[in-house]
Amino acid sequence: MRRPAVTISATDSVLAAALRMRAEGVGILPVLANGEMVGVLTDRDIVTRFLTRQDLTREVPVEEVMSRGVLTCLDIEPIEDATAMMGDYQLHRLPVRDLAGRLVGVLSVDDVAEDFSEHLAGETLGEIVEKR
Repeated sequence: MRRPAVTISATDSVLAAALRMRAEGVGILPVLANGEMVGVLTDRDIVTRFLTRQDLTREVPVEEVMSRGVLTCLDIEPIEDATAMMGDYQLHRLPVRDLAGRLVGVLSVDDVAEDFSEHLAGETLGEIVEKR
């Protein structure tokens, strides 16, 4: 997983988030408020929830377009359990927490392929893209 996670504040602008994504080469930013993860902002959120707004301004805060109720896994879970969750919920990326609930990183299908198993990554990707 990418450790530490690249994050953004809920009150930062979507423009600042997009610039951060580009600079860091990531497609997801866990969103923090008072040190706690309150959601995630993905490149897809920017396209579907920000660029389609009637009031498209540079100052729209991340919290207005982020995804809430985000699934996470624990850093002690087996990778197979995390990838099963990614496949079941069709998630390309999954925030990872420690036992205390703190965000410690973000797991991506790319990470699985590069650092664990191309076969498992392929199976996971197949589940993610399956039409349901």
